[in-house]
Amino acid sequence: MASISSYVSNSHYYPRWKYDVFLSFRGEDTRDTITGYLYERLTRRGIITFQDNKRLEHGDSILEELSKAIKDSQVALVIFSKNYATSRWCLDELVKIMECTNDENEKAIIPVFYGVDATDVRYQSKSFAEAFAKHELKYKDDDEGMQKVQRWRTALTAAANLKGYVFPNGVESDCIDRIVDDISSKCKTSVSYSHKAVGIDTQIEKVESLLEMKIDDVRIVWICGMGGVGKTTLANAIYNKLSSSKFKDACFLEDIKEKKHRMYSLQNILLSKLLGEKENCVNNKEEGRSLMARRLQFKKVLLVLDDIDHRDQLDYLAGDLRWFGKGSRIIATTRDKRLIRNSVLHEMETLLDHDAIKLFNQYAFMENVPDECFEYLTLEIVSHAKGHPLALKVWGSLLYKKDIIVWRSALDRIRENSGSEIIENLKISYDGLEPNDQEIFLDIACFFRGKEKEKVMQILESCDFPAEYGLSVLIDKSLVFISDHNKIQMHDLIQDMGQYIVKMQKHPGERSRLWKTEDVKEVMVDNMGTMAVEGICFTFIQKLCFSKEAMKNMKRLRILHICSFITPIDRGDVLYDSNCHDGSIEYLPNNLCWFIWHEFPWKSLPENFEPQRLVHLDLQWSSLHDLWTERKVFLPSLRKLDVSYSKSLMRIPDFTGMPNLEYLNLRRCTSLKEVHHSLGCSKKLIELDLYHCEKLERFPRVNVESLKSLDLVGCSSLEKFPEILGKMKLELEIRMGLTWIRELPSYVIQHQARLRVLDLSDMKNLVALPSSICKLKVLMKLDVSYCSKLERLPEEIGDLENLEEFHASHTLISRPPSSIICLNKLKFLTFAKKESEDGVYFVFPQVNEGLHSLEILNLGCCNIIDGGIPEDIGCLLSLKRLYLGRNNFHHLPRSIAQLGSLRSLNLSHCKKLKQLPEFPEQLDTIYADWSKSSICNSLFQNISSSQHDISASDSLSLRLFTSRTLTIPTWFHRRGTGKSGLVNLPENWYVADNFLGFAVCYTGRLMYVTMTTHLIPLCYDSKLWMTLRLDLLEPDSKSLVCEYSPDSVIHFFFVPFAGLWDTSKANGKTPNDYGRIILSFSGDIRDYGFRLLYKNLCIGTRKSKYDDSTVTNEASCSSSKKQRSHF
Repeated sequence: MASISSYVSNSHYYPRWKYDVFLSFRGEDTRDTITGYLYERLTRRGIITFQDNKRLEHGDSILEELSKAIKDSQVALVIFSKNYATSRWCLDELVKIMECTNDENEKAIIPVFYGVDATDVRYQSKSFAEAFAKHELKYKDDDEGMQKVQRWRTALTAAANLKGYVFPNGVESDCIDRIVDDISSKCKTSVSYSHKAVGIDTQIEKVESLLEMKIDDVRIVWICGMGGVGKTTLANAIYNKLSSSKFKDACFLEDIKEKKHRMYSLQNILLSKLLGEKENCVNNKEEGRSLMARRLQFKKVLLVLDDIDHRDQLDYLAGDLRWFGKGSRIIATTRDKRLIRNSVLHEMETLLDHDAIKLFNQYAFMENVPDECFEYLTLEIVSHAKGHPLALKVWGSLLYKKDIIVWRSALDRIRENSGSEIIENLKISYDGLEPNDQEIFLDIACFFRGKEKEKVMQILESCDFPAEYGLSVLIDKSLVFISDHNKIQMHDLIQDMGQYIVKMQKHPGERSRLWKTEDVKEVMVDNMGTMAVEGICFTFIQKLCFSKEAMKNMKRLRILHICSFITPIDRGDVLYDSNCHDGSIEYLPNNLCWFIWHEFPWKSLPENFEPQRLVHLDLQWSSLHDLWTERKVFLPSLRKLDVSYSKSLMRIPDFTGMPNLEYLNLRRCTSLKEVHHSLGCSKKLIELDLYHCEKLERFPRVNVESLKSLDLVGCSSLEKFPEILGKMKLELEIRMGLTWIRELPSYVIQHQARLRVLDLSDMKNLVALPSSICKLKVLMKLDVSYCSKLERLPEEIGDLENLEEFHASHTLISRPPSSIICLNKLKFLTFAKKESEDGVYFVFPQVNEGLHSLEILNLGCCNIIDGGIPEDIGCLLSLKRLYLGRNNFHHLPRSIAQLGSLRSLNLSHCKKLKQLPEFPEQLDTIYADWSKSSICNSLFQNISSSQHDISASDSLSLRLFTSRTLTIPTWFHRRGTGKSGLVNLPENWYVADNFLGFAVCYTGRLMYVTMTTHLIPLCYDSKLWMTLRLDLLEPDSKSLVCEYSPDSVIHFFFVPFAGLWDTSKANGKTPNDYGRIILSFSGDIRDYGFRLLYKNLCIGTRKSKYDDSTVTNEASCSSSKKQRSHF
């Protein structure tokens, strides 16, 4: 065998890409705007981004460091701006980026057009033309320089032809979010497998051969093996490799065994990843299974199901291969071979000797070459591991930087356990920890695996453990790790080892930690606890009758966490027996540091319960009437008190004994009538939540400078605005909706200059706002919606210079003050009403180039007539959604066509509207009354005018318009179902200089739909067919109608005749020699509509009146080759 030192130099693993993203930009144009914003968002998401902050141009060539950074980045994000081409540095960078791109290295390039048009970049026009004129002047006598200029032009053209993002009017937050989401999906972990996981290459090849990617079927491959042998590592390696090259839609569901009680939440994650659904789209596992079967059948997906231990898990996540589209692949990992039925299986293999040495060296020596004296010890330790990767990793970490004496001692322990289970051998790493670190390890193994790091740190620190240091020790010892979502994780086998140590005491009552329901039941119901118990954490799913004396002997209990699997609001009842929980529990340990008991079954806490170390007390959904009966308690460490949803709670204690209280949650304590006056002196209070305390009549004066949030929404018995006198150091949010308060007192304004959110919604008695409210210079959100007596706003409303959201729907306001246009940070504005008032017409003031940032404007059902919408509404250049439905205007201002950012326009139920306005370029979602022929016709006249420059082609990308309707509009005289159909055209259907093309619509899912159109001559000569393939472009942002069922969403597009008709292929025939057209869709289509479109509406109406019988299924058309439709 070779010397072990030969296995060290190549033993380390490294990411395939050093950087996720390389940012190419022109500093003077974008460093402080879009580049800065993108860099900040990317780094916040953990995406490693290279940004050249020095940007020193040394001559004409880019530095070697930058060239290497480009090569080492998975994604190049190129931000084209007005002066980009003036920088030779930027242009050289771009050439290098384009050179580094090929199919093998899987590098992606994303262009961003910031304040420039893609065509200017593609053809080097406008500012790019000016820049190149200067470059060519500089190099006019230099052949090599002119060749470089040509390389710059080629690179610009190639980059501008790629799919990218456009910022026509400056930085838009949601577009930046889309870019970051796009990059995040591209930057999936991609590693050089031969260096990351030792010995994995051969196993990857074997699994890939079983997957047979070239075959267009659907198949599942199982990876089976003992714990710690590398099943998840192998599945993850294959997933990363295939998801970045073979699959557009992929999902990795990890630790399924640990989440078996939350199957529908796993289904939600799966649907979110594969379909882009919201993560809460299903509420139970049967609904999830049905939705998956219906929606995934046309999608080619890669799905990894990691750590399955029960057949039900497979049944609800991939129960039938027919759920998935052709080419889909499912990889499942398990320890239990019995679960595998009639499926392809790969059994994990342990490491060969040389790979085992290599892996051990990674952790035992890092980059250092070991002394020869360690060689014999290494070989013997490795031989005892029997090729088991986890044992090698843990033992190597244990011995890192240890002297030879420790090595020999460890080897002696390993020899003693020879022949024992792997867990007994792994326990050596636990024995080497300090006592505090051992306690932290056992808490994580028994209670906190998979929990958020921040919360676990709080719990451990409350128990006086050095949490951060202890966690770092466990990470260094390879016993735990931090996941991508900042959760504390450990390997299954390591967790088994920790729980094995605790369960070495056979009797549950004598164990330090309890987490199994049956063990907790024995201790808490049968009263079998002892001094040994330090922690109890479990989730109950059935009714239990707890003993009043259950914890009498548990003097050392520091963590008590009891909660139900489903909250009572979802379940409809409580999971305890009220007959055996009367009065008060007799004893709770005063040693408690962290106390959570949801649905606490007793009416009060014990009189002698006064835990000095308690940091967190959470008794949601309790049966409490009092916390402590008529007694002041001293809880110096308490920071959070949560008794929300305790519907019987009538009193809360004196707070002077809780000097460090920061969070108080009394939400929906519906019997609570008053809050103890001492609360007003809680100097450290940050959040106070009394949401829907419906009987609350009195609220104490609050003089707290630390308060950040006060929620009194739904306190319907409260008639006076609370006195909040402290001048807040931090920005404050106050929510007072659904109360009967009549006025907003001036002292709120005087004392709360840092008020950030003020919610006064649904205050039925509020008649007016004081003008002093306009002095709240920090205010970002103001909500007066459903204040049904509010008729006007203060004239100085425009002074709220930082206001971003203003909700004033369902009020009596009909004339907003003209100063409202001065709100230049405002993004959301609504005056929508449920129903309009007779004789009261809403008028929006002239924009006068104000409201620069407004993105959403809702004026629905405001009884707007002609003139009520300002003629200069086109000045709202940031507007993305405009709601004008249920109004009474006949016409709309022409300047709507100038709304360059508008994506959604709602004109539904506008019964007097005669035709649609000219559209802005970015619009893709429109709601209107499609039962009107004039509305449908004006839609397609609009679309056709934007496609006037299209010429004959084999394929086109067409713009889609999306709306909502349950049926195909009757304006489409041809209607059919299914994915294809043949339409017989009327005689002389083509009228020169008048015929525009074909109006088409379909219902179904928007994504991945293409349509092929065949125009067929009467002679049926296949050589003369005119064929056009259409890619139907989905909107750049997520569809604004994605919340609706696909069956209720309709998509419109126009097939220009100029794109289909090619005179050179017609062999002298005219369009009227062609008598039928075939439409063939791919994708999830339910039904479709078709109509010929003419400039002259009268001709179009006459020639479109054909029989429905002329629309036939394509399969039945062979016998009707000579058929003509008749008028």
